[in-house]
Amino acid sequence: MGLAGPAGPGLHRQRTDGPADRGFTHRAAQEPVRAYAGLSTAEDTETRAERAVADLRRAGGFERENLLVTTTTGSGWVDPAAVDSFEYLGNGDTATVAMHYSYLPSWLSYLVDQSKAREAGRELFDAVYDVWSKLPQNERPRLFVAGESLGSFGGETAFSGEYDLRNRTAGTLFAGPPNFNTLFREFSDHRDAGSPEIEPVYKEGRTVRFTDDPATGMAPADRAWDGTRVLYLMHPSDPIVWWSPALALSEPDWIGEAPGGDVLEEMVWMPFVTFWQVTADLPFSTGVPDGHGHTYKAAYVDGWNAVMRPEGFTAQDLDRLRDIVRPPQD
Repeated sequence: MGLAGPAGPGLHRQRTDGPADRGFTHRAAQEPVRAYAGLSTAEDTETRAERAVADLRRAGGFERENLLVTTTTGSGWVDPAAVDSFEYLGNGDTATVAMHYSYLPSWLSYLVDQSKAREAGRELFDAVYDVWSKLPQNERPRLFVAGESLGSFGGETAFSGEYDLRNRTAGTLFAGPPNFNTLFREFSDHRDAGSPEIEPVYKEGRTVRFTDDPATGMAPADRAWDGTRVLYLMHPSDPIVWWSPALALSEPDWIGEAPGGDVLEEMVWMPFVTFWQVTADLPFSTGVPDGHGHTYKAAYVDGWNAVMRPEGFTAQDLDRLRDIVRPPQD
């Protein structure tokens, strides 16, 4: 499973079934640290974030090489594939912290209750950053940020833009971003001329990149991707990425572009009709095979491999890790 369930109080724990079993790494590995604050931890978001960070600190999370701040989905869920991939590729020398803020499913929460996700993402990162920034520079862990679905919306809210992401993190991985995400829209709307909306290129890919399959690379392949890397995973068939009230009255760019690999070529835009078609897909977006719709599993392996740039893992290792994090039914 992923981090502690949504109903529980703040807690920390160390895994007993992860990289330290050496089954994947074939070398000594530490037990990852995880901290999670449930809704019952505190009534207000700021106090809940402070308690999550206090648990993280007591568990030694700030003494690890890699520290991940992840914003949950609306229901308080964190995809196990996202955290497991981070931990395996970090050889267990990792810590992850998350915080619960709602009981609603993510697709419903982002329609009616965006403010809680915004507040949670900002308060949790700021609480972590306050401790992290006071550590000696040579003793700080590498600080990463992640979020899926509404979690990516919340994760974005701690940052003002590309430079802020680059200056305050070692890397970021967002999956299935809702169409209304502030930074996602900024990067996509101001994409380089000629790049498609389903795979935009922003500022020649110097910091921020987009892909539906990180195993095949991230455009532009001929440009350097130095320093902090920010990566968005987004499937062409993911309705959460493309749903917008504007669909009712205006045709988006992606409709007129060459369709993604898992989108029918026959899809066209019609006033109101397309809006309701995409809206109807929202509740069913996760009940699809991995690599389609709003299901991101194996992509986390290659996504984190690109963002973290760990050493010592071969292509065969990544193949094995995809099988580990992807459920058998997929």
